[in-house]
Amino acid sequence: MSIQVQNISKSYNKIKAVEAISFEVNEGELFGLIGPDGAGKTTIFRILTTLLLANEGLATVAGYDVIRDYKTIRNLVGYMPGKFSLYQDLSVEENLTFFATIFGTTIEENYDLIKDIYIQIQPFKTRRAGALSGGMKQKLALCCALIHKPKVLFLDEPTTGVDPVSRKEFWEMLKRLQQKGITILVSTPYMDEAALCDRIALIQKGKILKIDSPENIIQKYDKIIYDIRTQNLHQLILDLKNYPSRYSVYAFGEFIHYIDKNEDFNPIDLVAYLEKHNHSEIEIRGSKPTIEDVFMDL
Repeated sequence: MSIQVQNISKSYNKIKAVEAISFEVNEGELFGLIGPDGAGKTTIFRILTTLLLANEGLATVAGYDVIRDYKTIRNLVGYMPGKFSLYQDLSVEENLTFFATIFGTTIEENYDLIKDIYIQIQPFKTRRAGALSGGMKQKLALCCALIHKPKVLFLDEPTTGVDPVSRKEFWEMLKRLQQKGITILVSTPYMDEAALCDRIALIQKGKILKIDSPENIIQKYDKIIYDIRTQNLHQLILDLKNYPSRYSVYAFGEFIHYIDKNEDFNPIDLVAYLEKHNHSEIEIRGSKPTIEDVFMDL
């Protein structure tokens, strides 16, 4: 087992950031912590990377205790925090050389591990890190986290604020790193990225709600979801929330996702209700559930 977390809790004054969290990450697995801002993801990462002490519980990384063996763990893991934390005034090459030196290695020694990523930023190797685009900063930070060939890689919301193309490229890079045997723990608020993980833990308000593969989580979801759209989406939400048999209503892209309490729900009745409330161009269709739908229901 690459990561083991047993009943970890952490409070800041009277606020519980993490409450009795337990999960395991297998060696070579790409495991995701999925949840919104404030769910406790960063607190978990800081505990596992030995930057923060938990109030309760036990945790090991690569077989080492996060308290007793913190020095060993720091040499075995790579950590990419959510906020860009490299030296803004140093160039790309200077940042990478600096982090390699800290870990007693060189860029050349582990170049094979970062080659696919580094060749994308190599044309800018003399540019200051602070002058890079968001996507380039992300790639540089990942290179610096990998330069000492870690056994476990921690990525805390690595794609937040990055354009869709760079997000896609980043996850392709993670899949290639996983093929090289690196265990990856990644956190993200983006539900669409959950499907790219081997297993995920859905987390909210410091508690884990569900752990499984994305496929299993979706397959076990037993409610029928409808996409609904009319000319006035704002009023549609208000009227759907007042529909007597509604179970849940929430915005989902250009549609409203609606779930009814009744198993024998008839969309025709709902159309009549919406027409009575002056809606036009009413569209109702069945929808396949997503991780976001499951999360909204938990």
